[in-house]
Amino acid sequence: MIYIVHIPKINKHQHIILFDKMTKGMFIVFEGLDGSGSSTQVSLLQKALRKAGYTAHITKEPTNNLIGGLIRGQLTKDWKTGPECLQLLFAADRAHHLEREILPGVEKGCVVISDRYYFSTMAFGGIDIDMDWLKKLNEKFKVPDLSFFIKVPARECVKRISDSRFEFELFEEEKKLERVWKNYDILAKDFDNVHVIDGTQSVEEVHEEILAITLDKLRVKGSMNMNLNAFVKKK
Repeated sequence: MIYIVHIPKINKHQHIILFDKMTKGMFIVFEGLDGSGSSTQVSLLQKALRKAGYTAHITKEPTNNLIGGLIRGQLTKDWKTGPECLQLLFAADRAHHLEREILPGVEKGCVVISDRYYFSTMAFGGIDIDMDWLKKLNEKFKVPDLSFFIKVPARECVKRISDSRFEFELFEEEKKLERVWKNYDILAKDFDNVHVIDGTQSVEEVHEEILAITLDKLRVKGSMNMNLNAFVKKK
């Protein structure tokens, strides 16, 4: 969709052409080791953005759809297959997730916040599978506008998990989680718009840091509007 923007101070025959980026939303991703508190931060960010007047929607991976259910069965050790098969399932779930929920939400101007995305595939899957193969598998998927990696030591994550539930899932061992975080460190350097956040701070401190970064990004993304909404006409 193209917008014709008329500014009174410009000659009446002159216009500025702005494209549909003007009305698109934003895609934000949260990542971290299990037990890092990323899910809590997802919820807090949504509430804060809604309070600030934004439309914010939470989603997650694996999804609750059919393929996501198969993945969860593997993570909880109800059934087992090879690591490559598991990552192919993640990719299929992600493709459906993007098509059904993420992309439509962003196109409608919503801030879509996902609890995990393809960085999890690369970080967790990368302890058993070649990282380049995993990157290739996910290269066609949408790149997030903003990503937060919540950094908490593996030992602390394991303690938090043991305090909150009775059973551990597939990757939830200290040595494995240490290797997973090393992969996250690599990914933080390889991708743009990734912010590594110290998750050992208080919940409130982590949230305030994330919110400040997010609002700044939203202001930059929305700067094209320049308070011109009153002059915008759809063509």
